[in-house]
Amino acid sequence: MEGVLAIFFIFGGGTAFLLAISPIGRAIADRIRGRGLGGADQPIRFLQDNYDALLEEMEGLRHEVVDLQERVDFTERLLASNRDRAPLPGSPNVQD
Repeated sequence: MEGVLAIFFIFGGGTAFLLAISPIGRAIADRIRGRGLGGADQPIRFLQDNYDALLEEMEGLRHEVVDLQERVDFTERLLASNRDRAPLPGSPNVQD
């Protein structure tokens, strides 16, 4: 019985050591520590980063829409002022 127990500890200890230094063992250790992909705060951090990026992009789009609205207003005023002006004498638009 003692021989079986000794073999079990030798091979079990060697397997545990090899697992500990392998990438799989490191991934398991990181997950236990909460730093791996499955960490509790990882999805929250990912969502917060995406939320912040979306807010920045929306703010930029708001500025662009305001700029475009100002340009449309300017163009409308320009076109309206051209319609209100009386045509010059001798221009092709003047009906005799």
